[in-house]
Amino acid sequence: MALQAICDRLGPAQIEAFVADWLAVLPTPLSGTDAAGGYRWQLSMRQVEVSRTMVFTAPRHARGFFEALIADNLDIGRPNHVEIIFGRKVARDKTTPAFRTAIDRYQRGVVVNVAFKNSRAKQYHKDGRALRVETVINNPTDLGVLRRLEHLPELQAKARDANRRLLDTQRVGQGCLLASPAFERVAHPTVEEGQRAPALRFGDPRVMALAGALCANLLAVTGITNRIRARVAELLGVDYTPAQMSHDLRRLRMKGVIARLPGTNTYALTPDGMRIAVFYTKLHDRLLRPLTAANNPPAPLPLRQAMRTIDTHFEDYIGQSRLAA
Repeated sequence: MALQAICDRLGPAQIEAFVADWLAVLPTPLSGTDAAGGYRWQLSMRQVEVSRTMVFTAPRHARGFFEALIADNLDIGRPNHVEIIFGRKVARDKTTPAFRTAIDRYQRGVVVNVAFKNSRAKQYHKDGRALRVETVINNPTDLGVLRRLEHLPELQAKARDANRRLLDTQRVGQGCLLASPAFERVAHPTVEEGQRAPALRFGDPRVMALAGALCANLLAVTGITNRIRARVAELLGVDYTPAQMSHDLRRLRMKGVIARLPGTNTYALTPDGMRIAVFYTKLHDRLLRPLTAANNPPAPLPLRQAMRTIDTHFEDYIGQSRLAA
């Protein structure tokens, strides 16, 4: 915190003073007459980087986090496209030598890149035990900020918010257990704002498809719209009409899973909505579905053997009770 306070002292005024000292020494096209006439240099922002570094208590914790991050992004929500970031550019001609893809390597680790217009966010494993997030703004207007140096604090605030939202989303993926009251509020009908809010019942195919589609849009920069209807229909496996999508968006909003962005028909996931979407999807896809098929491959052999033992005991009890057909 003390180091951050020192860094926060650097602002537009300090940068202006530093540049003014150099402009007094360096030759410039502006003459004294120009300066007397009110002409002067105005500084603008070309590239601004805002970073955050968190050190784990042990290197194994850092590696475990990135391994879990890869697993989550490969299967949760069943994404259509997953990119592997290479350490070099790939030319389209045949002169490019062969290369290998490194998913997790001690020297480099995992790199997550998020691009938006001319700006990007980069997350990587640093020095074997730290998690570093860097948001680089190459064009302030990408974030709705003017280029003049006086707008630097606003740009820094938005870049830090991008770093925070990325980490908040990933934190939800690492621990999303719902307390009983929260689960009951979502899974049962309630009255919200004087209106009946239909339930989002766990296990209902349409609800599970909605949760999976929301998981695939956790980091959507442009928000959530009716465009997720195609993803819901794909996960559901049947036709999914615009009317059904409008109804589901309404109940998601009333349950506090999504919130409408002011003045638009676009929605954003709320913090509770992130937890609900991830909890529903993980519980269904990673726990209940594998357990219902635990007596068949690819379930581990010890588990299949244990299930056969349980089945044998159940059959013995049924026989002793004389309830068998």
